[in-house]
Amino acid sequence: MVRVGILANPDAGLGGRLGLKGSDGQAELARSKGAEDRSGPRLESMLRHFSRIHRGESRQIEWITSSGRMGTEWIPVDLEIGTTSEVHQSPGKTSASDTQDAVARLLEAGIDLLVYSGGDGTTRDIVASLSGSETPELPVIGVPSGVKMHSGCFASSPKAAAEVLSAWIHGDLLVSSTEVLDLDEDLYRKGKWVVRLYAEAFSPNSPRWMQGSKELIQTESEDEIIIGLSDHIGESIVEDGRLVIWGSGGTLREIGGNIGFELTTLGIDATVGSEQVGTDLAESGLIEILDSHEGPVTLLLSPMGGQGFLIGRGNLQLSPAVLSSIGIDNILGVVTPAKLLTVRSLRIETGDDSLDQEFAAKRYMKVLQGYRTTRILPVSVD
Repeated sequence: MVRVGILANPDAGLGGRLGLKGSDGQAELARSKGAEDRSGPRLESMLRHFSRIHRGESRQIEWITSSGRMGTEWIPVDLEIGTTSEVHQSPGKTSASDTQDAVARLLEAGIDLLVYSGGDGTTRDIVASLSGSETPELPVIGVPSGVKMHSGCFASSPKAAAEVLSAWIHGDLLVSSTEVLDLDEDLYRKGKWVVRLYAEAFSPNSPRWMQGSKELIQTESEDEIIIGLSDHIGESIVEDGRLVIWGSGGTLREIGGNIGFELTTLGIDATVGSEQVGTDLAESGLIEILDSHEGPVTLLLSPMGGQGFLIGRGNLQLSPAVLSSIGIDNILGVVTPAKLLTVRSLRIETGDDSLDQEFAAKRYMKVLQGYRTTRILPVSVD
């Protein structure tokens, strides 16, 4: 009998499409603005995929969880994936202490592995609880559901988490240590990118399905490269009548500054010709601008160093509705040579299976790496 702990942070990821840059302390605000659950449905998606791909005796799996929104609410009753035991009661409103208390109850029940749905903040809470227990090296699998996931214990998607879990149950994967990273969200909302290493966690080792931790790319000055990228974008893309949507990140902010725009480092901005028409836009603001624009559109995105995510990490404002309105053929990656050393493919996770498959069907996407210099990178969709 394998005992799998399963836990959801019901508030994780709420602020993503609203451009709140994290959900720590923002849950009530996000819900008041109409935010919909993200973490629980993604946990349910993982379980449904697990039921389809797992080849084994489901009666030999016992799911240990919390009653309510931190657990049972997201476990589909129509799936035959084993038995479920409740060892914790979810409160109406949850906090970090509730996560830690739930983990403690799961550990007391003797779980062999913990699957959780949340973001980096949830990971920190879980690891804090594990570190004070008798099983600090208990393996964990994160279902990525936050706004930004920098830690290496996350699978690359809910489906990938199911694949990892199934392989681990079959004994096909070893467990190794990985980094637990998190942004300071207060500084993040002020436009400062401060990522800290908090601890280590232990996860099944699967380069195919696990995302790995974010890498901070430190190089000698790439000023000439940035100037070349700025010249190319300014000459060939920023033109009268063209709506340019600028993704987040320091590279694009610097390029925009060279052209004459004041872009946010961590938000999504929009320009038409030489005019800036949107700053730090939420999903609704992007849709409004797209609906009112009649000319060509280009979305500029810079992939995340190390992980390679182009869509699905730190830019949840780019919802399936926004991406469909833009059109996947109107997306251009922008990457410096130093970052290319850590990015072998462009990873995509839109949150919509049919849209993910449209990206997968492209197989390759073009990235701009210098003045009039492009490169083709493979698309990776789990």
